Amino acid sequence: MRRISLLLLCFLFLLPFARAQVLPANEINEPDLRALQERNMDDLKQLGAEILALPTDYPFFLSRKLDLDATKQKWADQRSIQFEHYKDKVVLKITGNYFAAYSAERMNSDQRTRQTFLQIILPILQAAVSHFQKNASVQAYAFEISHHVLGKVGGVAVERPENVVVIIPQAAAVRLTAATNDTARQAALMQGEVFVNAKPTTIWLGGEGPQLAQETLPEDPSTAAQKAPSASAEVVPSVEQDIAKLPSPVHVQTLKPPKPPRDTSPQALSSLQSALKPILDSMVKELDPQAHFVSYASPSFIAFRNGVYLELSISTTLAEVPGTSRYRLAALAFDDHVAHLIRPVLGYLKDDSQFDGVGLSSTLHLAAKPGANASSQAVEFFFPFAALRCYERYDCTGQQLIDAGAVLINGERVGLDLQMAEGGANR
Repeated sequence: MRRISLLLLCFLFLLPFARAQVLPANEINEPDLRALQERNMDDLKQLGAEILALPTDYPFFLSRKLDLDATKQKWADQRSIQFEHYKDKVVLKITGNYFAAYSAERMNSDQRTRQTFLQIILPILQAAVSHFQKNASVQAYAFEISHHVLGKVGGVAVERPENVVVIIPQAAAVRLTAATNDTARQAALMQGEVFVNAKPTTIWLGGEGPQLAQETLPEDPSTAAQKAPSASAEVVPSVEQDIAKLPSPVHVQTLKPPKPPRDTSPQALSSLQSALKPILDSMVKELDPQAHFVSYASPSFIAFRNGVYLELSISTTLAEVPGTSRYRLAALAFDDHVAHLIRPVLGYLKDDSQFDGVGLSSTLHLAAKPGANASSQAVEFFFPFAALRCYERYDCTGQQLIDAGAVLINGERVGLDLQMAEGGANR
């Protein structure tokens, strides 16, 4: 495989405008899917943040369109996570471009497909199942992923995209991600469908399958895409027959089982508070000059959205006159104060396993004109760890961090678009 130049990687990651990863519900035409998208928007956004945080050998981007080159991907619409109908099923569909370029001389189609499955599709499926395995409305998962292939045509070196479509039913996806042996994983995968440039194939996790023919470049996906299904799968009738076909031995990267529900009882929160008190006390003492922690509200662990979050109460002063839009004030509070605290705070929180994220609860104090009374508002930002670590590494923008979390203004959940809010629109 060929590595893209470091300069191009930096150019791609430092995008000037943030883009969400989830398709807005109002852009979905079918009423039932639009309602499903709206009901599950929080989980979809958190899934998008977790996908961005996944480590990959080469750049991966969620995208509405396949087969984009690296320069066009910069400006492409990345809102690709959505619910869709396929046959009689509702599937969660995720589309993206993986900027790995495989050598056609060294890797055939089966090998390339297996590599993209293990590097991209499998980790995303793991994250998706953890959010939607108990959602009765989600019947399958569908992935449309494009990678690139290097080869020669008429002696001339060329590079073409190759499109992989993987569709796996909900029950099989749960078995795949929870399996404790390699044979069970392969059997679960075979209950789905796999297409490469619209042609059915099989992913053999352990290596060579029964038939692996050598080839040159794949068929041009621009002509094949019309024949490919966009999503989902029927269950294979006989799992035993599939197991009998498996090559032996089978080796595949180990999967983690879905996380158990977090204990949010008062006793668990109190125990966590006591265990981390020395770290929290040190953080408050050392960061207070820039954080402006509220003296009467010490850092504490709270239950939020079925998880445990560390809530930090801070005070923010903004040079904005009363009457300014509350959305603009919240955006300014994030950009001028909250965003600058995230990396310092994360420096004290090394273990992400003990709780789920951080909430920064800011009391906004508005500088008033001479002779006017000052006023204040409360804005709360709750961010899951996956999105925080992505932001910490400079792989996610502030808008992507906000999209993955939750923003409350005076106790009311709101959506916050930083560019629109700071453009001066009063709402």
